[in-house]
Amino acid sequence: MLKITNLLFIPLSIAFLISYFVTPIVIKYAKLLKIMDDPKKNKHPKVIHTKPIPRGGGIPIFLSILVASLIFIPIDKHLVSILLGAFVIFVMGFLDDRYNLNPYLRIGLGFLAAIIPIASGIGITFLTNPLGGIFDLSNPIISDIFALVWIVFMMNMLNMGAKGIDGQLSGVTVISALTITALSFYYSTDITQWPVILITGITAGAFLGFLPWHKFPQRIMPGYGGATLAGYMLAIASILSTTKVGTLIVVLGIPLIDTGYTIVRRVLSGKSPVWGDRGHLHHKLLDSGLSKRQVSQIYWSLTAILGILALNLNSTYKLYTIIGVSLVLGGLILWLTYRSK
Repeated sequence: MLKITNLLFIPLSIAFLISYFVTPIVIKYAKLLKIMDDPKKNKHPKVIHTKPIPRGGGIPIFLSILVASLIFIPIDKHLVSILLGAFVIFVMGFLDDRYNLNPYLRIGLGFLAAIIPIASGIGITFLTNPLGGIFDLSNPIISDIFALVWIVFMMNMLNMGAKGIDGQLSGVTVISALTITALSFYYSTDITQWPVILITGITAGAFLGFLPWHKFPQRIMPGYGGATLAGYMLAIASILSTTKVGTLIVVLGIPLIDTGYTIVRRVLSGKSPVWGDRGHLHHKLLDSGLSKRQVSQIYWSLTAILGILALNLNSTYKLYTIIGVSLVLGGLILWLTYRSK
């Protein structure tokens, strides 16, 4: 157990230190890189900051994951493909930070990033049926399609539903990564789970090192690159950790369900599902009078509670949990919407 604990602690610490010390460098040179988000120029309704803030959080997060992974994880085709996909996200994120790419172009590039690890053999071969048995996805085409949809889904759900408030994304990602880490520890007698422990530990460390600069009052935002990198790494880890997709759905239940409601609301009102607005749960909580710090803490706390539940529930009860959270969250969103009128 001590060996496995060290396997997690040291890479996590290195990832933390790289992210922590690289982030202020990015902040310092943000104007030179032209990645400042000025609310006087960016009049989008979802913008809630009142002064120019750098957007390049994906830069230190990616560099932290890249360096720590190359140091601590045995280099094979899977690791190379994961890092190549992350590199695509990093480049896409930087270009979006600077040029505000079209959302549909970003989604297309997200598919490109997700295809790379899938091409190396990373796929979803089965899903546990919450009503009993499993869904066999061993057919290579079906396995790859499910993995592709899952990775891109997670990338965009975290970007849409978990990065609107100071510190929100960083804290949620750290808790989610550590949940998958704990799950992998349960299977640690299988040495194939050790790389998963490393991947999730490094991901947690990268976002934990970014958190002090991202928490309220934020000095830098994660940007599209940071948010989609979080979803990408968590999705990959959930596939590698004995295909525990359901665990990640539960632990990220709040932003995922909120984003689902948001997409439905936009479609029903005749709007594009991918163009941002000020209708997410975190916006409504702010409008209700809560502070940015309080909203982030609510997200962190609920994610931690769901993470603990996810580690202790079977597939059937995970399904019941998601249904229950969906109903409660839907009711809360409707109440907050009605209350603000």
